Amino acid sequence: MKETPRLFTRARLAGALAGTVLALAGGFAHGHGDVVPQAVDTSKLKQLGEPWLEANPYRGNAEAVRIGDSAFNQNCARCHGIGAVSGGIAPDLRLLPKGNEGDEYFIQRIRHGVSRNGAVYMPPFEGTLTQEAMWAIRAWLETVHED
Repeated sequence: MKETPRLFTRARLAGALAGTVLALAGGFAHGHGDVVPQAVDTSKLKQLGEPWLEANPYRGNAEAVRIGDSAFNQNCARCHGIGAVSGGIAPDLRLLPKGNEGDEYFIQRIRHGVSRNGAVYMPPFEGTLTQEAMWAIRAWLETVHED
């Protein structure tokens, strides 16, 4: 056998292998489910109006905690982990400080997202989730807080 056909065969094999790897990787990406943000029904919560608040108005509100739990699981858990227990993709949100100190950090990140050197680490959710939904998520996060 000549050297040229062997190289041609290796190139075809490498191409087929690369195609298979890409196809499998695409399947794994879809394995996380729909990555489109899911709507959050906050109609049972006091509506907050236009100006963005700096502190969580729903802290300790049982209905907000219930809504926030569901909203987190639908929109945040795929990166921040079930129960906010991070699997290493994104920060463990159970470690956010409680109270106003943690509120400031949380609301800035969820509204504006996080980018470094042009890479998006977390998309901005302002315009996708309402202020009520964001604060409900924060209310739930405080119930799973760990030091």
